[in-house]
Amino acid sequence: MKTRAFSFRLPAELIAQEPPAQRGASRLLVLDRSRGSLRHARIADLPSLLPAGTVLVLNDSRVRKARLFGSSPQTGGAIEVLLLERLEGGRWRALAARARHRRGRPYLFPGGVQGTVVESAGDSCTVEFVPPVGEDYLERHGHVPLPPYIRRQDTPADSTRYQTVYARHTGSAAAPTAGLHLSEELLAQLSRAGVEVVPVTLHVGLGTFLPIRSESIEAHAMHAEFYRVPPETALAVNRALAEGRRVLAVGTTAVRTLESAGREGEVRAGEGQTSLYITPGYRFRVVGHLLTNFHTPRSTLLVLVSAFAGRQAILRAYREAVRERYRFFSYGDAMLIL
Repeated sequence: MKTRAFSFRLPAELIAQEPPAQRGASRLLVLDRSRGSLRHARIADLPSLLPAGTVLVLNDSRVRKARLFGSSPQTGGAIEVLLLERLEGGRWRALAARARHRRGRPYLFPGGVQGTVVESAGDSCTVEFVPPVGEDYLERHGHVPLPPYIRRQDTPADSTRYQTVYARHTGSAAAPTAGLHLSEELLAQLSRAGVEVVPVTLHVGLGTFLPIRSESIEAHAMHAEFYRVPPETALAVNRALAEGRRVLAVGTTAVRTLESAGREGEVRAGEGQTSLYITPGYRFRVVGHLLTNFHTPRSTLLVLVSAFAGRQAILRAYREAVRERYRFFSYGDAMLIL
């Protein structure tokens, strides 16, 4: 299938540059697949939209301050790196613009740290830091890894708002953004309404946010990402599946985690690496409903939701969202697919 089939027109002013004034204040476009209908609601309406017994699955990965800025001591030239995965020996897998041209050249980073691009392959590179940098260093000197379509520098407020309220396990280079809508108060309301809330973990990296650059979606290769399914979550999801109750994933990363862990009619607890690439024609084994943001054109995320609800239905919903002036992408509004 051609990648251009997953394109849509979006006025630039609809790309959200800031989060809503309050977490949980976003609009919600509800797509009912069985009826082929669209209706407009609010995130605050979720407790009334989900029946008691629904199992709501969240990705509790925590975003690290993964963006670092450095400069060359020889030329003064700048470098920006986005750290993706910690390796051994002070090395990190990272993204760095024009990394191939900077191999072997040292750069100075805050706190007297020197970083050198020692390897480069495809979309990523390996940076060696001396002395080694860890989570404490990134918390002090790193920047919130806002996506490039947010055309501003990060602020202290982003440290909170570009993070879910239930984030627990540090490891993501981008937020699982569907969960940004859920406040502690809304989660409490869902629990009181009989919705069972359980976590999984998937650390967002290249597999999630790397765009499709090939002419066809089938030619795109997914990068592997770490995931974990706790035993309690597997038990809750399997019980719901056996009893015919809804399993609702919050975000595409939760979908990929559950579907990666699904085997022979049940979800297995444990951890591993997943490079699962969900395209139209995929048969969903676990997830029955989805809360998700509006995704960028020609992305694996848009392909996934198109596989879930049908490409024509998704593009029709996106056209409706544009007409109604919904806010798009990470800090934008949301969509509930029933």
